Amino acid sequence: MQKLKDIIQKYYEGLAYLFFGGVATLLNLVVFAGFQAAFGTDFAAGIGNILDNCICILFAYWTNRTFVFKSANKGKAAWAEFGQFVSCRIATMVMDQVIIWLGVSLLGPHVAFAAANGKLWAMGVKLFSQVIVIVSNYVFSKLFIFKKK
Repeated sequence: MQKLKDIIQKYYEGLAYLFFGGVATLLNLVVFAGFQAAFGTDFAAGIGNILDNCICILFAYWTNRTFVFKSANKGKAAWAEFGQFVSCRIATMVMDQVIIWLGVSLLGPHVAFAAANGKLWAMGVKLFSQVIVIVSNYVFSKLFIFKKK
């Protein structure tokens, strides 16, 4: 049991990031699917994707600050940290939106499976995009936002 505790303590940050990143990704996919079911794939892949990213940015900031990187910044330093976090997440949101646009709008109509199963294809593209985004977000968070002093 002690060995397991030691492993968790040693790799806490990475494990916590994977867990909360997974929860944020699940939230992102659920909101995307909800928009897709309610308003259609075009909305979900467009404005819906931007809205669900905004929701997830706020959730991710709170979980990263509180549970993953355990930031103690207060006042102006906390606002600067939040600004850096949002700036980096906007960059990965743009990356996500470009991947969604390329996969759903440009590539989708030319792929037989995508034409027959548009909603499933869009969700697959979204899932692929989330893998790229989560890795990029970790790098930004670890190296630039919540760096240890």
